[in-house]
Amino acid sequence: MNKIFSFEKSIGAVVFRREGEKVKYLLLLYPGGHWGFIKGHIETNETDEETLLREAQEETGIMDLRIKAGFLGREKYFYVAKNEEKEKRLKAGRGWMIFKKVLYYLAETNQAEIILSHEHRDYIWMEYNQAHNRVSNLNSKKVLEKVNRFLVENKIPLLPPGEDVM
Repeated sequence: MNKIFSFEKSIGAVVFRREGEKVKYLLLLYPGGHWGFIKGHIETNETDEETLLREAQEETGIMDLRIKAGFLGREKYFYVAKNEEKEKRLKAGRGWMIFKKVLYYLAETNQAEIILSHEHRDYIWMEYNQAHNRVSNLNSKKVLEKVNRFLVENKIPLLPPGEDVM
C-alpha cells in the first residue's frame, strides 16, 4: 500500500557575495516560475554541511563557498506532488502529499559566474531590496529578512577565500 503523506527535510543556502560595499544575494528561478534559494534533499549519511556544499555545486557550480557560523533560517510548507513527481513517489513508496521543512544556512562566495543545473531556468544576483521583491514566497522572504538582519547586526566581515567558519 502506498503512503499518502511524507515528511521531508531539506538543506538550503542563502548565498551572498560582495561587490565593494554592496551585498548581493543569489536567487534561482525554478521551473514552476518561482524565485528562491539553493536547496535539496539530504542523502544517506550526509551532514547538513555536506548536503549544502553538494547542492550548491550541483545546482550552481559554486565551489568557493564559506558557511557563516551563527545563522540558521527555517521554512516550512506543504505541497501536493503531481504528474511525474507523483508517479515517481508512488513507485518509490513515498507519500505524494508532502510536509517539507528546509533549514537554511548562510554562505558567502566570491564566485559570480553560475553554471545552472537542469533544475533551474535562470539565476540573478541582487541587492537586498530587489531580492526581497523578487523572492516568490512569504517564507523565503522571511528567511531573507532574517539573513539581512544577521549580516547588518553582526557586521559580518569578508573572509579570505577558502576559510570556513563552520
